[in-house]
Amino acid sequence: MWKVRDSDYAKNSLMYFNDGKYSYVGLINSEDAEGKQIWGGSNSAGFSIMNSASFNVNLGDTTSKKDLEGYFMRKALQSCATLEEFEELLRNNPKPMGLAAHFGVIDAKGGAAFYEVNNYTFTKFDANDPAVAPNGYVLRTNFSFTGKKDIGYGFVRYQTAQELLFDADGKGSLDYQTLIQKLSRCFRNPIINRDYRAEYEKIPSGDYFVSSDDLITRNGTTSAIIVHGVKPNESPELTTIWTMVGFPNTCIALPTWVKGGQNLPKMLTRDSSIGNSPLNQLALQLMEQCYPIKRSGGDRYLQISKLINLEKTGYVQKIEQVENDIFRKTEENLKAWRTKKVDEKEMVLFYQWLDNLVQKTYTTEFGVTEK
Repeated sequence: MWKVRDSDYAKNSLMYFNDGKYSYVGLINSEDAEGKQIWGGSNSAGFSIMNSASFNVNLGDTTSKKDLEGYFMRKALQSCATLEEFEELLRNNPKPMGLAAHFGVIDAKGGAAFYEVNNYTFTKFDANDPAVAPNGYVLRTNFSFTGKKDIGYGFVRYQTAQELLFDADGKGSLDYQTLIQKLSRCFRNPIINRDYRAEYEKIPSGDYFVSSDDLITRNGTTSAIIVHGVKPNESPELTTIWTMVGFPNTCIALPTWVKGGQNLPKMLTRDSSIGNSPLNQLALQLMEQCYPIKRSGGDRYLQISKLINLEKTGYVQKIEQVENDIFRKTEENLKAWRTKKVDEKEMVLFYQWLDNLVQKTYTTEFGVTEK
């Protein structure tokens, strides 16, 4: 399950909850210190959820009830283990629901679907139905197929993701690592047929700018979450929540599990002294350097060579070298945990290793510390 989040709330954190039928880990706005709204996460049953806003449903609806997606996703994580239970939650939710969104859901039994939801109804798009998803996946941005045609946002990004997913699937490389490094950090614009990553990997660092408005990750992108689910009959405890808790182009992706409970990596959780997660704070500082033009529409112009360059000193290039070590270590742990009971102490030690690695990387490689 893959979600790249655009939001007006630049500061994001992870939080562990144990206030429902199931315990869960969720992405929150750091300003929401109690975690009243969740913007993606997974629970102890292996049920995982994300959303994207839809801007072509509820048109003309005069109800004042709206923007309840974060509250609804928290309720789903508290109470649902399967797609069927999620559908029941939708059916029983008081109408109007205050929802205009797509909810992406996977469970530990192999279920995977997108639900296009408006104030009164929902439509399921099942990733396991070949008639709906011939390639085994469903994609959405900010418009619904059940909504008014040609209204909404994200049409170019939808085309980009479509092409990337099809290509990765054809090569047999559609996995969580590809979603993190190749899709979440894609620098391709299909309309003008340019791949800025391929171009600027061959050009020395300099004052080079590109418009990032139609890139998958752009100025308003605050985080990303990739849930690596389990196979049927595999323990839900192995469901892995990969989170880029800040701007994906400047933020290292870290794995977490609900099994770890309150002992999430400190770099991902809200530090009350800064009102934010330390890793988000670090990623924001690097992001500021990528968008140095502050006047007028300067936030549309990305200094691409800060991220990618011939010398391989770009933030993305250095981050992905570190992530490759994290991927290897994570796979070693998962391999061991699949053959024995998940050891929570081992998980906590791994989290401490991640915290130290992240702190060292941003301090030594990038020269920034959380403020």
